[in-house]
Amino acid sequence: MVAKVNTVVGLNIGTTSVSIAVGEVLPDGRINIVGVGTSPSRGLRKGVVINIEATVESISQAVSQAETMAGSEISAVFASISGSHIKGFNSHGIVGIKHKEVSHQDIERVIEAAKAVAIPMDREILHVLPQEFIIDEQDGIKEPLGISGVRLEARAHIVTGAVASAQNIVKCANRCGLTVRDIVLASLASGRAVLSPEEQELGVCLIDIGGGTADLTVFHGGAVKYTSVISVGGNHITNDIAAGLRTPISAAEEIKCKYGTALASLVSKDETIEVPSTGERASRVLSKLVLAEIIEPRVNEVFTLIHRELVRGGCDELLTSGIVLTGGTANLAGICQVAEQVFNLPVRVGRPKGIGGLTDIVGGPEYAAAVGLVLYGASNRTQARSFAGSSSVGRALKRVGGWFREHF
Repeated sequence: MVAKVNTVVGLNIGTTSVSIAVGEVLPDGRINIVGVGTSPSRGLRKGVVINIEATVESISQAVSQAETMAGSEISAVFASISGSHIKGFNSHGIVGIKHKEVSHQDIERVIEAAKAVAIPMDREILHVLPQEFIIDEQDGIKEPLGISGVRLEARAHIVTGAVASAQNIVKCANRCGLTVRDIVLASLASGRAVLSPEEQELGVCLIDIGGGTADLTVFHGGAVKYTSVISVGGNHITNDIAAGLRTPISAAEEIKCKYGTALASLVSKDETIEVPSTGERASRVLSKLVLAEIIEPRVNEVFTLIHRELVRGGCDELLTSGIVLTGGTANLAGICQVAEQVFNLPVRVGRPKGIGGLTDIVGGPEYAAAVGLVLYGASNRTQARSFAGSSSVGRALKRVGGWFREHF
């Protein structure tokens, strides 16, 4: 198979599954998804690699599927990262404008000033996301290039992660013969695929609920204001189902995906499901309402934890556009209604948009991160407006992938 020159590949390594999306960048800038691969993820716990061999096998299976579907070899990927080790904070940098007019060098220097914060040796800066620039006390500037002034300030959101966790992701990809072009926070990638510019401007919280974690990213004024990762996800619901129905974990996951409902009031008392028993006991027929009554309290608990995190971060008043849910858990029936009760805000399920090709396959919220990685990678390839900010700022930011490629 011959590699296509204009392809971008997104690799989302999740706790429950590994998904790959292969995007072909057309001459007019549009992106068609031409290959998709998924496989169960067995080497991660709460978003962090705990078994190299199992993770490598999962990635290899997904890559093989995607290569077969796309008809091309995959050699380089944009990979996602998540886990409770991810920390985000806001920073501020100030420099003097050298020639009384903002140049690329001035932007680079002010971004470096914003990055000049003390972080532990075991952590690495993954993203520097400019929020706004201030020139001579005039704030709200998104693109400062060419503006006259004396003093340039930058407000930015900085995302850091554990060096070891990022290294392990790169090692697993390298073991599969893949080069990691960049490492991107999973919720940032998902936001790229499912959020509209209007939502990001007015204020929205993206909640990416995977198997092991719930990733939060708050956008306001067209920029990232807050990021956090909570160590709860769909697997907690599965474990509750397994315990409550006395059924194996694998059967509980299948029951959740097929019949799961997050709001018990949506289920009729007459509906029933067949539940496999443990050991060699015969299967049982139970009311579907029992299943919903197990799921609803756990979903409510997850959203309550997220709401507390948003309040703690001071972001609960910024969400004019409401909440957008992505990730496999967002497929649960009634989940938006439960979220609306907890947050008292409008809630919708975010599905990938702005792409062509295999939209029927990647149209679900579980593919938001993989598709978002493709969109992120395509923007960086074409030097267009990047997810980190404007094009001039994007060129000023060092990508963490280069550091890893040098050392591993």
